[in-house]
Amino acid sequence: MLGRPDWEVVAVPEIETLPRPIYPRTQNLLAKQIFPLHTHRWNQFVYATAGTLVVTVCGRWHLITPEQAIWVPTGVEHATGAPSGAEFRNLYVDDVPGLRMPASCTVFAVTALLRALIVELEGVTRRGEDEVYLGALDALLFEQIRRLPVQDFHLPWPRSAMLVRLCEALYANPADTRRIDDWGRELGASPRTLTRRFERELGLGPREWRYRLRLFLALEWLCAGRGITEIALELGYASTSAFTYMFRQAMGCTPTEWRERR
Repeated sequence: MLGRPDWEVVAVPEIETLPRPIYPRTQNLLAKQIFPLHTHRWNQFVYATAGTLVVTVCGRWHLITPEQAIWVPTGVEHATGAPSGAEFRNLYVDDVPGLRMPASCTVFAVTALLRALIVELEGVTRRGEDEVYLGALDALLFEQIRRLPVQDFHLPWPRSAMLVRLCEALYANPADTRRIDDWGRELGASPRTLTRRFERELGLGPREWRYRLRLFLALEWLCAGRGITEIALELGYASTSAFTYMFRQAMGCTPTEWRERR
């Protein structure tokens, strides 16, 4: 998905040093715009106040809705794109003493308070308000980020050409009904071999990976405003109720309730 020819590559801004311990950077991304693989000399808190982001890092795809953000530590290579457009509201975070943040990429649930603080920091930085207020805002942001609940939703992506071909086909057509036996015949491997490769490369079996792919796409399409019946059919569910059951099992609410909460 990310990096395909129909995606527009957006240049990563060149910043030599951070002006402050927490520095906001704002940019609205159009549908299928992407920052290519890159690293920073500081930590990054990737967030969008509207729309969805897809962040690829360490062989994983992370779908980031406005209720989530992903922490990318200093020096970790990553790419960020917007499948349907997004209001990118990013925080660059310096490696200050006592930061106490994860050493690996971590997805967090974003609170309403943190969202408001990010919007406020953007505004006061743009207006150039006094350092006393900025310092207080920095301190509150640090405390809020440290207290966020961790989430674990990502879509792992394979390395081997055989599984890449299979996963790309399912991503392009999640309603594909072919079973692992069918794929084995097409790819020249036994069902057992394919299953073992999935488990070794992705940590999931083929069925579990397809289930996660469908949930990943459902969230993306819900954020893009697509109809629930349309989503259900395009994902390969026989009915809206079957899709709703899957979604409730995974997310604890119906697609309609999830959209209304946003």
